[in-house]
Formats: sequence, C-alpha cells, structure tokens
Amino acid sequence: MPEHRVLTKDGEPPPSAQAETIGSETERPAVAPSPSSSSLRRVSRRLSPVGRAAGPWVIPLLALLVWQFTAQTGILSASVLPAPKAVWRAGSDLATTGELQRHILASLRRIAEGFALGAVSGLVLGFLVGMSTLMEVLLDRSLQMIRTIPHLALVPLMIAWFGIGEEPKILLVALGTFFPIYLNTVTGIRGVDPKLLQLGRSYGLGRRALVREIAVPGAMPTILSGIRYSLGVAWITLVVAETISASDGIGYLAQDARQMLRTDQIVLAIVLYAGAGLFADLLTRLIERRILRWHPNYRRATT
Repeated sequence: MPEHRVLTKDGEPPPSAQAETIGSETERPAVAPSPSSSSLRRVSRRLSPVGRAAGPWVIPLLALLVWQFTAQTGILSASVLPAPKAVWRAGSDLATTGELQRHILASLRRIAEGFALGAVSGLVLGFLVGMSTLMEVLLDRSLQMIRTIPHLALVPLMIAWFGIGEEPKILLVALGTFFPIYLNTVTGIRGVDPKLLQLGRSYGLGRRALVREIAVPGAMPTILSGIRYSLGVAWITLVVAETISASDGIGYLAQDARQMLRTDQIVLAIVLYAGAGLFADLLTRLIERRILRWHPNYRRATT
C-alpha cells in the first residue's frame, strides 16, 4: 500500500513524526574507524613495550654523553669531574684486586640488616597503632616525638654507646627505615574502608582474619610506597655512617678517596650508590607487581 504522510498547515510533519525521524537518526550505527587510524593504534601498541623499556634510560644516557663531551673538550677539568673512562678504569682496578667487591658486600650487608630491623619494627607497630585505639594512645605520641629528632644527629651518641663497630651503622639505618614504613602502615590501615571491615565481621571473621583478609590487602599499596621511600633513606643514612666510622663499605671508599685526592674513586662511589638505589627501586617495583596483581591500577599499569 502507498505510504501516506500527514503534514501540518506549514507543510511540516507532526511532532510525533519528527521524533520518529530523530530517533531513527540517533539509532544509526557509529561510523567504523578508518583503516589508517586502526593501523596507527596497532603500531603504537607494538612500539609501547620498546618505549617503556628504553624511556627511563634516555635522560641517563644524555647525561653520560654530556659528561663525556665536557671531559673530552676540557670544559671541565679532570680534577673537578674526571671522564667516564677514568671512572671505569678506577672501578676496574679496584675490582681486579677484590677491594671493590669487599666494599659493595659490606654496604649491602649493613643495608639488609638495618632495613630488616627497621621494616619489621615499623610494620608491627604500624599495624598495632592502626588497628587499636589503645595502642595509638600509648605509642603514637611518643613515636612522633622521636620522629622529629634527626636520626643522623644521633651519630655521636651511637658511637659513644656502641663504639665504632657495626652496631651504630645498622641501628642508624634501622632508624631511618622505621618511620617511613610506620607512618605509611598506619595511614594504609586507617584508609581501609570501614564498610569492608564491618562486612567481614558480619561474615564472622575474627580479628586475625580481618587483618589478614581485609586490612593487609587494603593497606598494601600504601605500605609498599613507604618501603620504597625508606630504601632511599636507608642508603642516605649509610653514606653518613660509613664516612664517619668504618673500615670498609662504599662510604669508606669515598672518604678514603677524598683524603687521597682520587676524584675518580669519589665519582665511582657516587655511581655505585646510584646503581644500588636503582636496583632497590626496581626490586620493590617487581614485588609491587607480584603482590598487587589483584589491584586494578597496578594490573592496568603492567599491561
């Protein structure tokens, strides 16, 4: 049958017909992307892993090139900043005699012992204060008072108490590590949604189960951020401790090189500290990706 259209006096279709026309236009399928745009997306996805791997090394490589250029052209004197080849040669000479390995292992041992002591103490006290109002009243105010004391200012007191052995260095590293982890643990525990804790109690979870199943996973991103920060503080603390009272370690290497006017060894010690900090940060990132696989933000960052 032929289609009859109803028109108004002005020759326009009635409002119902206009609505049907508009509805039919809005229900049209979206235009498919052009082949060129889809190919660009595929190329960007293919290059993104390369960019992620090479991107962090762009600035260090540029700095190394500028350093080499200024050393070769004589813009900077070798007594001020030796060339990268001279620093590499100093490291090779120390590695040949085994002295470099001895200093690195001594610093790593002190960092491991001090960090373990400070991290365990910070985690335990952080969970106690974060989960218990009584522990917060008893401990938090005193710990905050101690936190305001610069831990590096305690170096003379540590030497007076424990001598020039290993105890002052390990305790100073532990103090520098403790407070970032403690504060981030308390913040992470208090940042857990109270509704999740209430839901866990309604399901019959006890206090230990609440901590294990809800509080720890919810606070873990903040705790791991505190661990990453505390590792940097630990290395800074060790630098000061090893330059004051030590017979080995990277800090002792830098101090001995300063007395012998060996600028190349001083720069070598700085490069070793930077490499150790980079390795610690990469290790912490791997732990984050492993532990926080369930977290949508970390899962999206790794894909």
